[in-house]
Amino acid sequence: MNWEPIPFEELLIEISKGENDMKTELLNFWNKVKINPLKWSEHEYGDDGNGFWVVAKYKNFVLYYNDIEEGFNISEFENEGEIKEYYAEQDELYFAVLKLSKL
Repeated sequence: MNWEPIPFEELLIEISKGENDMKTELLNFWNKVKINPLKWSEHEYGDDGNGFWVVAKYKNFVLYYNDIEEGFNISEFENEGEIKEYYAEQDELYFAVLKLSKL
């Protein structure tokens, strides 16, 4: 599989767009769970790009940007730094944060 990981600067633009779409209640939740983006490993498809950018943590879930599918996804995690499952959602940040808030 040939793909280029999203550059950090472009990821920040995607995050900013998503934040602009959030109303107060969701934005408050986002501000509590967001983290400085970090690359976490995911061994099913993520090895070629050195993992995926995790942008939020909530309970035992992470919200990450899947740059293969160009969308945000939620996965459980057991070990810090490792995304447990690959998902191919193409959610914008707003929708992914809304889903995360309901877990």
